[in-house]
Amino acid sequence: MHLLLWLRERDRGWGALRRAGRTAVVMPATFALGEKVIGNATIATFAAFGSFALLLLVDFSGPMRDRLQAQVALSVVGALLVCGGTLASRAPWLAAVAMAAVGFGLIFAGVVSSVLAGATTSLLLAFILPVSLKAPVSSIPERVAGWAMASVAALIAVALLWPTPAQDPLRAQASQACRALAARLRAEIRQLSDDGSGLDGVDPDAADAQADIAVGTLHKIFLATPYRPTGLSTPARTVVRLVDELNWLNAVVINSAAPHAHGVEVNGAVSEVKWAAASVLECGADLLAVRGGQPDALEAALAGLRQALATMEQNATTELPIQRVPDGSDGPATDERFREIVTALDPSFRAQELSFVVSQIARNIALTSAAERRTWLDRVLGRQPAGLVSTLSAAQQRAAAHAERHSVWLHNSVRGAVGLGAAVFVANLSGLQHSFWVVLGTLSVLRSNALNTGESVVRGLLGTASGFIVGAAMIAAIGTNTALLWFLLPVAILFAGIAPAVISFAVGQAAFTVTLVILFNIIAPAGWRVGLLRVEDVAIGCAVSLVVGLLFWPRGAAAALGNALAEGYVESARFLTAAVEFGLLRCDDQAPGLANSPAPSDQSVQAAAASRRLDDTFRSYLAERGPKPVPLSAITGLVTGVASLRLAADAIVDLWQRDDGQAAGDRAAARKELQSTSRLVQSWYDDLAASLTGRAETPDPLDRDIEADRRLIDAVRRDLRSVDSQANATAVRVIWTGDHLDAIRRLQAALVEPARAATERGAHYRRRGRRLPATGLSTSASG
Repeated sequence: MHLLLWLRERDRGWGALRRAGRTAVVMPATFALGEKVIGNATIATFAAFGSFALLLLVDFSGPMRDRLQAQVALSVVGALLVCGGTLASRAPWLAAVAMAAVGFGLIFAGVVSSVLAGATTSLLLAFILPVSLKAPVSSIPERVAGWAMASVAALIAVALLWPTPAQDPLRAQASQACRALAARLRAEIRQLSDDGSGLDGVDPDAADAQADIAVGTLHKIFLATPYRPTGLSTPARTVVRLVDELNWLNAVVINSAAPHAHGVEVNGAVSEVKWAAASVLECGADLLAVRGGQPDALEAALAGLRQALATMEQNATTELPIQRVPDGSDGPATDERFREIVTALDPSFRAQELSFVVSQIARNIALTSAAERRTWLDRVLGRQPAGLVSTLSAAQQRAAAHAERHSVWLHNSVRGAVGLGAAVFVANLSGLQHSFWVVLGTLSVLRSNALNTGESVVRGLLGTASGFIVGAAMIAAIGTNTALLWFLLPVAILFAGIAPAVISFAVGQAAFTVTLVILFNIIAPAGWRVGLLRVEDVAIGCAVSLVVGLLFWPRGAAAALGNALAEGYVESARFLTAAVEFGLLRCDDQAPGLANSPAPSDQSVQAAAASRRLDDTFRSYLAERGPKPVPLSAITGLVTGVASLRLAADAIVDLWQRDDGQAAGDRAAARKELQSTSRLVQSWYDDLAASLTGRAETPDPLDRDIEADRRLIDAVRRDLRSVDSQANATAVRVIWTGDHLDAIRRLQAALVEPARAATERGAHYRRRGRRLPATGLSTSASG
């Protein structure tokens, strides 16, 4: 009983035990079929290692159909790699070059999809084994037969042996977050209505707390895996977008609720927008809860939100205090009237900001549902719902985002390729009997930086040596009793599968060594010498990985995180400035030929690419061993700040895209004010980026420029008082654009302290002449 509790604590969901149990059943069975029934050692070897790769090193998630499809695809690609590895094994130089090229391609392909990333080690093993064991072309059928035998057995085991429950934790939690945010919105509206008498027993504070917990849990699930949890399938691509949008929505809801208090007059149109937004969130949660559901309710709720937003925008100008000023009062806005205008427009701006992000959430949920309702033929032909790029285009965008010199994923791909290629070359050049163990040793310990590689080398060697001692003692005691070896084989496999997850990497290495000693003594009894050979070969592989780790980007994920954060802020701030310029050109007919300028798509793509690189770098940072004295909440705040900046730019683009771009009038003064503000904000974020890489001090937050706000209102005062409704709406959009910029300015206060905590620690370590450990963000400007 205590053992089960201990396992449950360390193996939540029984994932490691499930994989190890399947492998313990299938691997000995396929090995016995090849060795005893067919009588072919090559088939037996590839069947055994194929079972190991297909069952223990990978565990696909999602519905059973998707898992089986992924398993079949892995088997087919693995068979091709077995053929290619055998062909390349004939010459040492060709084997090394092929290993490096295939290694880079397989590791880098993980940026495209978490499914590919999770299968990387299995695919690498499918190539490492044949390329490290030199054999003629005539051996390809035997090798492929062994792999095929393992593939069929693995497919049956995944479907029938303790199948993983079909679950999508990210999607389920996104649905819960939508419901919690809807409840929070409704509680806020009820609290403001009738002095709180409409709450019907709902505790607003409890609703706030539940929404915070739901959104926080969603973010934790998103960051819990070493790879970005999204595949190339359309539903996977759309669901993952909800994470940033729901995080931002929670912040928007908090900000919109803050200025209100009991007794304050409530804007009915704004409340209608919030109530309609809550309905959209609830319908979206319902649609996320089922696969391929009908979107009728969501579309109806979204139409209601659009209608409420249009009514609110129309009322936003007619109810302004400036409309009550007598004709001829054209002087500058007084302090009192300025405050009245700002106060009157602020709730409508918050509601407009809210409606934008809720509409984005609803759109992604609707696309998810539409993708799941496609016919089998549409899926095969790659036909996407309207509004989504093709699977190939999505893959190209993700790969292009990491084809950049600061990308951690690119660094790891190059490092892995060079390390594996060098290991194959050294193994072949030295003529070792089991040369593939050298490459397995390299693969086992190669990590993202030299420090961690060194730690893995020590642990790997200690584990392997311990396994050798245990295995040698076992073989000495058993002798040539193969029946007992067959009995111990599944036990050793089971322990080797569980140990890395529930005990440690070193114990896992020891158990794996014992497994190999048993396996090869069944094929060709050699006693304890098999274990000794593995210790020697793994030591060579560890040495190769250590040298490669020292030569290629040895600073690790911490310095790379600083660079990724800097790039994220620079690109997102650049997108923000371009979004403001896009809107201003659409509202000023004094800019010939520019009123219908296209949206800043290039800047949007660059900002999204920087965000993807930041996300992957942050995951590497979280997975890196070592203490993290800077609070994780501070680093997470810096990461989410990039998403807030980018989404604010998206909101500005959406605000002006809903304008027809035909407003007449000279708004040069308004353009000048907003351009000046946006460039000032962009400059601040550029300075913040420089501080994160140690090139500048962390800047103080910008103070609100009341005079600039007053000048902006004066610049559009005539439009606000005009009888032309188009001019009214354009003036309000100009002020709302300024509000978006002010919201981004207010974000700075939340970023300064964590940025200083990280950069001051980096400066402290540099002054003492010490290497910065895994938490420093400002070690250098280069990766």
